[in-house]
Amino acid sequence: MTEDALAPAPKSKLEVTLVTGMSGAGRSTAARVLEDLGWFVIDNLLPPLLGEMLTLIESEGEELRVAVVVDVRSGSFFRSLQEAIGRLRSADYDFRILFLEADDQTLVRRFESSRRPHPLQGSRLLDGVEAERALLSDLRGNADLVIDTSTLNVHELRRAVEAAFPDEEAVRLRATVLSFGFKYGLPVDADVVADVRFLPNPYWDAELRPLTGLNAAVNDFVIDSPQAPEFLARYAALLDLMSDGYLREGKRYVTVAIGCTGGKHRSVAMAENLAARLVKSGVETLVVHRDLGRE
Repeated sequence: MTEDALAPAPKSKLEVTLVTGMSGAGRSTAARVLEDLGWFVIDNLLPPLLGEMLTLIESEGEELRVAVVVDVRSGSFFRSLQEAIGRLRSADYDFRILFLEADDQTLVRRFESSRRPHPLQGSRLLDGVEAERALLSDLRGNADLVIDTSTLNVHELRRAVEAAFPDEEAVRLRATVLSFGFKYGLPVDADVVADVRFLPNPYWDAELRPLTGLNAAVNDFVIDSPQAPEFLARYAALLDLMSDGYLREGKRYVTVAIGCTGGKHRSVAMAENLAARLVKSGVETLVVHRDLGRE
C-alpha cells in the first residue's frame, strides 16, 4: 500500500474516534454506546487500512461520525498503528483517541470470569496483561481521553462515554407499540404490558364485531368510553417518566404491549391512539398489530 493510500483528503467532514485500550477494559461496551449515539462503528480494523477506509467513507460526501475499534487482536499489523495515527492527526479530520484501561487485578478477574484467554496470553494470564500494557504504553500516552474502568460497571461506563461524546441531538427513546390478544399469549419481547380489557368491548355490538380497531367506528366506540382518554393520558405520562430511567440505564428501545381479549378491537384502537400521542411528543414510534386477522 502506498503512502498516498493512507493520506486522507483535505477539508474532511468526518469526526473520527479511535477506540482502543486494554483487552477486558470495556472497548466493546464503549463501541456499543457510540453506536447508540449515532456513530458508524467499525470493529477490529487492521491499522494499515485506516486511512483507506476513511477516504472511502469521505468520498460518499456524508457528514459522519466514525468510531474505529483497533487493538492487539490485529496481531503483527498493530505495529503500524502509530504510523497511521500520525497521518490521521496531520490530516483535517476531527480525530481523537479513546483509551480504555483497568488495573491488572480487575482485568485478570474479568478474564477468569469470562473463561476466555487473553489475546497475548502465554502460560499465565497475567503475563498476557503485562505484555499488552507494555505494547500499548505509547498509545495510552497519546490518548485524548483515558477512561479507567476498574471500578465501573457497564452502566457507569456507558454514562462516562455518553458524557465524553454528547450527541448534538438529545437521545430519545424509540418505541414499538404492539397490540395483542391475551388468548394468544403474552408477547415475549414486551417491556411493558397494559391490559385494556376493562374498556367496553365492541365485540358485543353486532355491527362492530366484524370490524377492527383500525376502523373509525370501532375507534370511536373505544375512545368514547369515559375511561379511555384518562388511561391514554396517564399511560403516556408513565412512559415519559420511565423513559429517563431507560435512557440512563442504556436502554434505547422499548416495546409497549397493549392487550385485549382477541387483539382485534380495543387493543388495536388503543395502540393506535397511544402511538399517536408518543409521536406527537417526539418519540420515534412503530405500531405493530400482532394478532390482527387471526380470528
